[in-house]
Amino acid sequence: MDNINLFEKAINSSENIVIFSHVNPDGDTLGSMIGLAKIIELNYNKKPTTVIIGKTPDTYAFLNSIDQCTSSINLDKEVCYDLAIAVDIAAKDRMVDMQDVYFNAKNTVNIDHHITNNGYGNINIIDGNASSTGEVLFDIVKKLNWKINKEIAELLYVAILTDTGGFRFENTSARVFNFASELTANGANPTNIYRKCYESKPKAMALLNAYAIQNAIFKENDKIAYTIITKEDMKNFNAKSDYTEGISEALRQINSTEVSMLLKEAENQTTKVSLRSKTINVAKIAESFGGGGHHYAAGCTIQKPPTIAIEKLLELVKKSLNE
Repeated sequence: MDNINLFEKAINSSENIVIFSHVNPDGDTLGSMIGLAKIIELNYNKKPTTVIIGKTPDTYAFLNSIDQCTSSINLDKEVCYDLAIAVDIAAKDRMVDMQDVYFNAKNTVNIDHHITNNGYGNINIIDGNASSTGEVLFDIVKKLNWKINKEIAELLYVAILTDTGGFRFENTSARVFNFASELTANGANPTNIYRKCYESKPKAMALLNAYAIQNAIFKENDKIAYTIITKEDMKNFNAKSDYTEGISEALRQINSTEVSMLLKEAENQTTKVSLRSKTINVAKIAESFGGGGHHYAAGCTIQKPPTIAIEKLLELVKKSLNE
């Protein structure tokens, strides 16, 4: 029996089910998590608990049924679930303090599209060639002949749209467009969803983005572009943690840029890093610091302040560019 059929069997045999997003959730993990919960509710008459790890970005407050999700802070961690499902969680540490709840469940499922995912679930459905977990999930929908409705179509469309950067990134395949077309036929409104995801930025976010780009530093004949955002910058712009989204992509759009990096100062002398590339494998660089991701888009956390972290990153990036 393949993993998809094992997954269906696990749903059938489970009464209490929990689904987790990853920490610092994005459109793919949120759309996939809530979409899967609604699929199970529609097809199996079971209502999973959906858990958001970290704060919900303002951008995705419009998502259907997001108000029904539980914050990881409020989850009863003593409950032993029949089935725990991780969606779009490339590594188990992206579940932070929810790891015990996940691994204490009687059965675990891991649905993802990151090539660096090591298959930590009892049942693993991982497609490293897929654009998003939303794409992986809709493939499961089709293979199991699950019914979907307008609400589910919109949630999965958000997942696919946002992880392809509005169908601009290298992971945008023919199958992505076919799936987007089918989801549109099932009620997803592309114009409305695009506006809510990409044309509803808070003023503070737009100003922080402009500041970060204006203060970017260029190296290696402009092949490398990076910018650093400090905790003081975040405070000055009254910015929330997700307001840095899109900055590394914007730097990659410069015609001379081959690798772009955003370094954001975090607590305890650490730095959160977002890596983007047109040529080299940045997932390999992220893995050097315990992170991961995709060939052209990855991230990691470095246990050093930004001024030291950037020197370590530049060394590896320059080496990769010269290989």
